[in-house]
Amino acid sequence: MRVLIAAGGTAGHINPALAIAGALKTACPQAEIHFAGRKKGMEYGLVTKAGYPFHNIEINGFQRHLSLENIGRNLIAVWHLALSGPRTKAILKEVEPDLVIGCGGYVSGPVVRAAARAGIRTAIQEQNAFPGVTNKLLAKDVDLIFSASAAAVEKLGAPEKTTVTGNPVRPEIRAWAQKREAARKELNAGARTVIVSFGGSLGAERINQVVAELCAWEAKSGLPILHLHATGSRGVQLFKDLEQKYGFAPGDDLVVREYIDDMPRLLAAADLVIARSGALTLAELEAMGRASVLIPSPNVAENHQYYNALELQNAGAALVFEEKDLTGQKLIEAVQGLLQAPGKLAAMGQNAKTLGNLHSLDIITQKLLELAG
Repeated sequence: MRVLIAAGGTAGHINPALAIAGALKTACPQAEIHFAGRKKGMEYGLVTKAGYPFHNIEINGFQRHLSLENIGRNLIAVWHLALSGPRTKAILKEVEPDLVIGCGGYVSGPVVRAAARAGIRTAIQEQNAFPGVTNKLLAKDVDLIFSASAAAVEKLGAPEKTTVTGNPVRPEIRAWAQKREAARKELNAGARTVIVSFGGSLGAERINQVVAELCAWEAKSGLPILHLHATGSRGVQLFKDLEQKYGFAPGDDLVVREYIDDMPRLLAAADLVIARSGALTLAELEAMGRASVLIPSPNVAENHQYYNALELQNAGAALVFEEKDLTGQKLIEAVQGLLQAPGKLAAMGQNAKTLGNLHSLDIITQKLLELAG
């Protein structure tokens, strides 16, 4: 069996694609799995590191805001779009796949569409409650659709071939979900409430600002809290400046890093997570069963992070604050309220768990193998 997976743009598209690839390889060791994506995108590094053959195709989205710079970007996008047809045909001819899977990003569009028109079996996986444009356009052409959220089924427009599966999560998440006490012991958490906060690998300026105010409040509150915060690469100096401004410092109760490279372990230990609401993050919160305060990124297509977050808030699993409305004081009041309500964080965590599906990857794998015959 030969499989071609098209995914790109963000980790929220690429990591589910890699999880699906790994599960297919485990279920069918003789399978040959190839990836298509942009060499300049983050998918190239992640896919090649995982050891899969990579086929380059350049495809870009169009910029809606008009400026001289964006006009130039749009001209490049038109050029890449014109070349995408011949390049896609070349990739399909080289790989000769029995199955083509699209996991999101602009690159999925031409690859999956060409495969469907060539009579190759196709599937797409939609991570968000509000589907992206690419998957909405592909839905009518493919054989199978996997949707992370029931809210996306109607928007995708093909309920008869859509299965709601939740988002597949990394095997490490599934493993650490069963080892909460071990994770807390490794962090020397004791009876403290563990708070984990982050804004992505680059860092989110607003999250760093409001979390700094929260850390200053925690230091003065006297409450038993262990807080682990990741500033992101662009937030390292900013957070140091905020420490001086608000008069607090890392220590036994506050650990500040640039990046969290052991996220499964920290999520296992956490009582409360403060983060963006990308599909991958939410899938891991649901799999772990963790309460959260979610701050959707305002800089994503279709504002999909906001709609993702609303699903958790409506289920009683999270509090949602739009960035434009969030202040340090509002975050402090929200966290204080959660800490002062006995059992509240645990109840929210249980609510989150009802939304997740630890068997998502098993369901997707089984249906793909059936589709491929």
